[in-house]
Amino acid sequence: MGEVSADAVTLNLLREAMETVRSSPLGIINTPLIPWCQTTLPLSIDCNIFLKLENMQRTGSFKIRGVANQFTKRPKGLHFVTMSAGNYGKSFAYALKHYESKGKVVMPETAPVSRANLLQSFGVEVERVPTSSLMNVVTRCVQEDKMIFLHSYDDLDLIAGHASLGMEVLEVNSDPDVVVVCCGGGGLLAGVAAAIKLSGCAKTRIYGVEPEGACTMYKSFIEKKPVGMDAKSIASGLAPPFAGRLPYELCQRYVEAIVLVSDQEIKAAVSTLYKSGLVVEASGSAAFAAIVNNKIPELEGKNVVCIISGGNIGKDELADFPD
Repeated sequence: MGEVSADAVTLNLLREAMETVRSSPLGIINTPLIPWCQTTLPLSIDCNIFLKLENMQRTGSFKIRGVANQFTKRPKGLHFVTMSAGNYGKSFAYALKHYESKGKVVMPETAPVSRANLLQSFGVEVERVPTSSLMNVVTRCVQEDKMIFLHSYDDLDLIAGHASLGMEVLEVNSDPDVVVVCCGGGGLLAGVAAAIKLSGCAKTRIYGVEPEGACTMYKSFIEKKPVGMDAKSIASGLAPPFAGRLPYELCQRYVEAIVLVSDQEIKAAVSTLYKSGLVVEASGSAAFAAIVNNKIPELEGKNVVCIISGGNIGKDELADFPD
């Protein structure tokens, strides 16, 4: 990816990406935004919370939005490589099949084996490596095998595609007080935050949520530059080796703060959601975990949007969660 600045992310760009996503042959769903009060989920805070159910996307997560915008900008028939713990890889594989292209996913060894098997069933090559080696392997594929690298979170087209989620939220709730979004490399958080702020919601507070053991954006905010770490969390989709440069710039501009949740809080959130009939993976439940554990300040009496970002969780993974 070239050195694109946050200034390149304009409202016109995001509107164009929204139309691309909506007209994509990949079949992106305008997912429901449901009031918390219409679920059986417990809530101890006196506020109006809405859940944006991206676990209902065709590929089980929000990632298909950014992928749709990325692939529209590239010709068919190329050989692509990416890095992913699973959700981006699944959407990437789905798009490859539609666009008659080939691809490889470099996956961290910490990701569930079931996810690697799923991607291979789509006909995509998977190479599992230590998290710290992800970019080295991608670079080798680009240099030696002449593959085209599609970044799974630090990419302008991807972020613009993810921004469609924020635009959809505003179509239902035109001026939310608070929006809570999970954060790994920062692509979703950056896109949603840019969409909401550039649409004129100056007073909306936007929070990113990271696992304590994979808090690259949190540390980036402290050090005032994108940083990496040996990220480890049960939420493998939120544990990239480093924060994205463009996502960091956009988050610095539009995000109120990054808050942290523990793996135990994430596990409990997955179980709570499951008991209420919502199948949500660990990475997809981080924003919910932050809300129920009172990590987001001043929610009383507010209109709050919580992004449920993905539901790709297998039986083998669910067995590790408390009843």
